[in-house]
Amino acid sequence: MLKCRTVWKKLAPLARASSTLCRQNVRRAGLNNGKIPSCVPAGHMSTGPAGGGRDNKLYFLLVGVTFIGGGIYTYRTVKGDHQRYQERIDEISSRPHKQAAEEPAIPIQSEPPAVPEPEPQAAFSPEEPSPPAPDAEILAPTETTEPPPADEPVVEASAEEAAAPSAAAVVEEAPSPPSEPSPAEFTESPHVPVAESETTAAAAAAEPTEPQPEVVAESGDSAPASLQFPSHTPYLLIGGGTASFAAARSIRARDPGAKVLIVTDEPVPPYMRPPLSKELWFSDDPSVTETLRFKQWNGKERSIYFQPPSFYISAEELDGAENGGVAILTGKKVVHMDVRGNKIKLDDNTEISYDKCLIATGGVPRSLQVIERAGEEVMKRTTLFRKVEDFKSLDKVSRSIKSITIIGGGFLGSELACALGRRSTECDLEVIQMFPEKGNMGKVLPEYLSNWTTEKVKKEGVKVISEALVKSVVCKDEKLEIQLKDGRLVKTDHIVAAVGLEPNVDLAKSAGLEVDSDFGGFRVNAELQARSNIWVAGDAACFYDIRLGRRRVEHHDHAVVSGRLAGENMTGANKPYWHQSMFWSDLGPDVGYEAIGIVDSSLPTVGVFAKATAKDTPKAATEKSGTGIRSESETEDTAVSPVASPSPAAPAVVQKDEYGKGVIFYLRDKVVVGIILWNVFNRMPVARKIIKDGEQHVDLNEVAKLFNIHDD
Repeated sequence: MLKCRTVWKKLAPLARASSTLCRQNVRRAGLNNGKIPSCVPAGHMSTGPAGGGRDNKLYFLLVGVTFIGGGIYTYRTVKGDHQRYQERIDEISSRPHKQAAEEPAIPIQSEPPAVPEPEPQAAFSPEEPSPPAPDAEILAPTETTEPPPADEPVVEASAEEAAAPSAAAVVEEAPSPPSEPSPAEFTESPHVPVAESETTAAAAAAEPTEPQPEVVAESGDSAPASLQFPSHTPYLLIGGGTASFAAARSIRARDPGAKVLIVTDEPVPPYMRPPLSKELWFSDDPSVTETLRFKQWNGKERSIYFQPPSFYISAEELDGAENGGVAILTGKKVVHMDVRGNKIKLDDNTEISYDKCLIATGGVPRSLQVIERAGEEVMKRTTLFRKVEDFKSLDKVSRSIKSITIIGGGFLGSELACALGRRSTECDLEVIQMFPEKGNMGKVLPEYLSNWTTEKVKKEGVKVISEALVKSVVCKDEKLEIQLKDGRLVKTDHIVAAVGLEPNVDLAKSAGLEVDSDFGGFRVNAELQARSNIWVAGDAACFYDIRLGRRRVEHHDHAVVSGRLAGENMTGANKPYWHQSMFWSDLGPDVGYEAIGIVDSSLPTVGVFAKATAKDTPKAATEKSGTGIRSESETEDTAVSPVASPSPAAPAVVQKDEYGKGVIFYLRDKVVVGIILWNVFNRMPVARKIIKDGEQHVDLNEVAKLFNIHDD
């Protein structure tokens, strides 16, 4: 009936138009013959003047054909709807019979490839699901969290089979974070879909929880590895460092149901890098390379990993996670990025599409060309320090050799020199540090403070060679010979190259993203955007600082803050990057400093120092704040108007022999653009506000009072 009414509504105007056309023809005919009829009959057109009969016949013919056509169309439509309805009813009623017919065939095909059991230990469990049921593999994750089977019979079939291993399915789905029993399962989750994809229902019923990894391994020789990964993710984070983890936490905080996928080429989940060159070297635990747990300067113990394995869910569970979560693909490198298609390609040719993407690829340690040209033997005896594997390798090497040389006088080189220097007294190890500057951290600290720091490093048991330019390196008689340009020769067993970081911009070419020619890194705007749905954070981001201009920063605090901001902006915050990030370095538990802004020894500096007390050390500072990663607390604080110490200030005199604690101001056009707090802690919000204000100060001694350096 509805169809007929619709057809009539469409045909009625046509019929009225035809009637009007006929009457107009009658009038036109009368005028042409010179006769003006006194009345044009509206109801009896057949009695009109001569010449109107043919038009009336055409009218009736048109109306008749219209009604006949409408009737035929209505009949066919109703008949087709009825036929499709009947076919749908028949299909639904025949589903149980189809499932019963399909069930015996699948185990027969899946069992033979699952018979060889030598592969389970060698194969990666989740990467190779059973080939006969790829659809079940993809749909099963949604089936675990969404009770009504909304799709094909495959879902219903897997739901029936899930009756036997239902306990295993619940263990995988319900406690999303806590379901991970071991760190290895960041990449190899308990792949229940494979256990459900008709490999062996009887075995799953007989072996409740433990058989899951075994079943996965048995069925894991035949399917492509790409089946283990979600084909699409709303939030994709490339890189597994601090910035990426901070972004994931920020996204989940603003969007509790968000599904976040982190892809990293490292075999471990996100971790903090600073302890690799600091606290881990001072640990008394002989198994520290395995546990990666350390005692902070305040005595509290913690792991380098931001979160335990239970925090993450497996990649296979991400699509079906009702409340979202954070999943990690470890050991996978993104080799190509299609910005227009919103997808990436991994090194195993797996493609993953995304809605929004963060690039937090960090950087790779630089090497010296003379070392790269020296040959394979020299490269084998050289460490480029950056990752957990580098820490483990260097720790092992330092216990089996007699001499080690660190090339580089910056933060990393000086920290490793002090750490290894302390070990030298325990295991008869010669530690040499060489750099082209006149003193340690000569590019950052004023010359007088750099020289004082160099003497401090020497007291830690390090042989320092300053103004050293490496000319060549050769391997001779199982020793490395480092020839300097001034003729000096240094013999050593191993080299650690700590000469800076190169931002990882490998994706720039395929993605068509801009790389900054001056500072390196992906060039982004104030919101850290490289494209409308692509953000960059951490070491790889070259951002615009609203106070200090375009910059690129390679420090932990910047990774935390920029990653957090990028995560907020990925969820619609649209906030500019205004935060002045800080960084810190510790030369053991007794000497440390925190810095902010542009700290460059080529700038004019003003230093105000005071006598240090027992509480003016990194160890005392962490005992007071309760955290060893000081930026985690500092980035949460904001300074209100700084208030100077009420106590009378001592005269601001730069001491000649001892720099216990103090403040160093870096100036550009008489404006403070950088500040170093030397053994002065928990004052970073004050320094941040001074730089943010951007004012000229007549007397920096008065400004130094704001840091209370003269308080006992």
